Amino acid sequence: MPDSTKINPSASPVRAGNFSTIVLAVIWLALALGGTWILMAYANTPSAPGEPPAIWPKSSALQPPTNGHPALVMFVHPHCPCSRATIGELGLLMAHCQGRVRADVYFLRPAAMSEEWVNTDLWRDASHIPGVTVHRDDDGREAHIFGSETSGDTRLYSPAGELLFNGGITSARGHSGDNAGRDAIEALLSGQLISQKQIQTRVFGCSLFECSATTNQ
Repeated sequence: MPDSTKINPSASPVRAGNFSTIVLAVIWLALALGGTWILMAYANTPSAPGEPPAIWPKSSALQPPTNGHPALVMFVHPHCPCSRATIGELGLLMAHCQGRVRADVYFLRPAAMSEEWVNTDLWRDASHIPGVTVHRDDDGREAHIFGSETSGDTRLYSPAGELLFNGGITSARGHSGDNAGRDAIEALLSGQLISQKQIQTRVFGCSLFECSATTNQ
């Protein structure tokens, strides 16, 4: 009668191989889930909101709102990958609100950087949007005046120079699509009343000034 407890020597390597495969699969899945969670957490973490002046600052080189139209001012780091979505959303906003707002976009240029450093594809994309004027912001002078710290930070002032809106126009870092900021600005430009909660939205982007110190020339 054969011994039922006797181990088949040819089966052991197969079982060991299966076990190793399962362990590796579990480790790979854990790493993939962990990486996805980290990326999602980063994408949905807002940046510093800044403190915009409640009234149009007289020290700005920009002319105050004129001709009865509000004025939109945006600040962008020329090498911020998150701001590509912001410029795309600005293009949609301007297409939806033609002739109802003046828009100026300032691109940061730290003192140590050349003009070529500023002339990125973000600059070119923004300059091609009808109704938008792009400027170089030498050493962040205008960003400081308007209390902006984050790339993509946007302000909207009334024809009387009163702050109507401040914040971002994307729903997450580098994410295009419907968002509370663009909706709020479009509502304001259509003469609609919006809630106090809609006046300020979270802004998602790179730091205007901390990022500059590590960006390649």
